[in-house]
Amino acid sequence: MLKFGSKHDSNIVYKCTVRLLEDTEILECEYKPHHKGKYLLEYVCQQLNLVEQDYLGLRYVDIQDQRHWLDLGKSICKQVKDLDPVLFSFRVKFYPPDPFRLKEEITRYQIFLQLKRDLLHGRLYCATNEAAMLAALILQGELGDYDPEIHVGNYMSELKILLKQTEIIEEKSMEIHQKQLKGQSSSQVENTFLKLASQLDTYGVDLHPVKDHKGAQLYLGINYAGILTIQGSRKTHHFRWPDIQKINYEGKMFIIHLNYNDKKHTVGFKCLTGAACRHVWKCAVEQMLFFTLPASSDAPTVTGGGFFSWGTKFKYTGRTEKEILEDSGSPTREEPSIQRTSSLRRKASSVPATPSTPLQPHLGYSSLPRSSHSDAGGSRMESSNSTGLLSGLDGNPSQAYGDVAALETVSEDQEAMGASKLRTTVLKDDSMDRFSDYYFRDSFEHSSSESQLIDSYRGYETTNPSHRSSRSQTPLSHSQVDGRICLPNTTHSVQTNIKKSKKFNIVSAFIPTFIIVTIFVLIAAIVMLETDCELFGSFRNIPEMVSLKYQFYEPIKQYFRSKMSIFF
Repeated sequence: MLKFGSKHDSNIVYKCTVRLLEDTEILECEYKPHHKGKYLLEYVCQQLNLVEQDYLGLRYVDIQDQRHWLDLGKSICKQVKDLDPVLFSFRVKFYPPDPFRLKEEITRYQIFLQLKRDLLHGRLYCATNEAAMLAALILQGELGDYDPEIHVGNYMSELKILLKQTEIIEEKSMEIHQKQLKGQSSSQVENTFLKLASQLDTYGVDLHPVKDHKGAQLYLGINYAGILTIQGSRKTHHFRWPDIQKINYEGKMFIIHLNYNDKKHTVGFKCLTGAACRHVWKCAVEQMLFFTLPASSDAPTVTGGGFFSWGTKFKYTGRTEKEILEDSGSPTREEPSIQRTSSLRRKASSVPATPSTPLQPHLGYSSLPRSSHSDAGGSRMESSNSTGLLSGLDGNPSQAYGDVAALETVSEDQEAMGASKLRTTVLKDDSMDRFSDYYFRDSFEHSSSESQLIDSYRGYETTNPSHRSSRSQTPLSHSQVDGRICLPNTTHSVQTNIKKSKKFNIVSAFIPTFIIVTIFVLIAAIVMLETDCELFGSFRNIPEMVSLKYQFYEPIKQYFRSKMSIFF
C-alpha cells in the first residue's frame, strides 16, 4: 500500500472514460497525479484531430449529482478524487458568437454536434417552424437526398431529433427535406444549420434553475452576451456583460451587481443548493472573462462568497476570445477530413448506450444507432398568464434595465427574513409567445443520457468485478489508448443503489467544538474566581487574573446582578 506523499505516487496511472458528443463514441484516457485538466483536454482534442481547443471543455458530475467543468489549471485527481468510475463528457463550453469565425471546418462540426444535442434535449429553444427547418437539415445530413423508394411514409417518425417531436413538425420537416434540400452536401447542411441556430435567442445559453424573491421558479441563462432569465415561456431580464460590475454569491443566493446609467443596482436569485450557487457563479465568471477580457494575462483572481458561505477563489486559465480572434495566423496543416457518423436516435429504445464489454484499446470505432433520450426530469414550457419582463438580445438597452431601478441588494438573511424584496415592473411584449408551443429542458440537471450512463456504468462494474476500476491505483500499462470506442445499445437498464460517501464538513465539526470549549472555559473561570478553594489560590493571585477579575469579571457581574434585582 502506498503511503501519502510517497515518491512512488508519480508512477500511478489513473484511468477515465470520456464520452464524446456522439453518444455512441467514447475515449479511454489515462492520467497521472500531477496532470492538470489541461492535459486531459489536450489529449482528447488530439485524438479528435482538433486544433481549436479554446471553446471546448470536459464536464463531470460529482457524487452529489452536481455538475462541474474540469478546471484546466488544477489537478485532475483533486477534482475527481471521490468519483469511481471517473466519467467525463466532452462538450462545447464557450459557444462562439459567430461559428464561421472558426478557422477549421472540423471545429465547426463539433459545434454542430453540440447544437444537435441541445436541440434534442430542449436547450436550443425555438418555434415550430424553426424546429422543423433544423430537423429537416439534420435529415438531409443523415439520410442524404430524399428517395421515394427508400424513404417511405413518415420516415422521420422512427427517429428522435427533437425533444417534442409532433406529427406536425415531422410533416413540415419531411416536406422541407423532400423539396428544398435536394443536392446539398453534409458540409452545406451543417453550415446552414449553424447559421440558423446561432441566430436563436437560446443559442449557447447555459440554463440553471433558480427562484426569485417570491419563490417563483425561473431559469438563469449564461451565454456570450451576458446573463438572462426565463420565466414560464418568456424571456425576462438580459444583463449584458458591459453593464455587470460584479458577480458574487452568498450561501444559496447568486448576486449580480449592475452599473447602468451611472446608477448601481443589485439583483439576487436563490439557487437550489450552495454547491449549485457556486457552480452558477463560476460559470458566469468564466463566461464573462472569456468574452470580455482583452488578454488572459489581465485575468484577476476572482473571489466569491460572503458571510454565509466559505470564500471561493477562481483564476481563469486559457486564452480569451479576443486573443483567439487576433491570432490571424492560418493553420499550418491541411484541412483535416471529417469522419461523420450516423447519430440519429431510435424511438424504439429508451435506454442510452452503455458499455457492455470491457473497453479495449484495439477496438475500432464505427457508427451505431443511439438509444432514445429519456425525458426524466424534463419540464414543459407553458405560456404564462402574466406578461413577462422582456429585454431582447439586440433590443433597446433601456428596456433591459428600465425595471431594475427599484431592485435592492439581496443577501441570504434578507431573503430568509423577507426584509428586502426584489421589485420589478412589467413590460408588455408578445414577441415571445412563439415559445409557448415547445418544450424546454431544465439544464441544471445533467442530461438523462449522461446520468444513466454513470449509473449503468457503475452497475456494470458492480456486476463485473473483473473489470478494472477506472481509479485503480495499480500501475497500468503505458501503451497508448487512442481509439474511439463505440458503445452498443442495451435493452435493459441496470439500476444500482450506490452508497455515496459523505464528505467531512469542517463547519459542522468546528462550531460545536467551539461552543463546548467556550462554555467549559466560562464555567472554569467562574469556579476559579468565586470559590475560596486553596487549590485555585495561586491562580487567583496571578496579576493577569487579578486584572481580569476587576476590569471585566466584576463589572459584568454587577451588571447582571442589577438586572436580576428587578425581577427579585
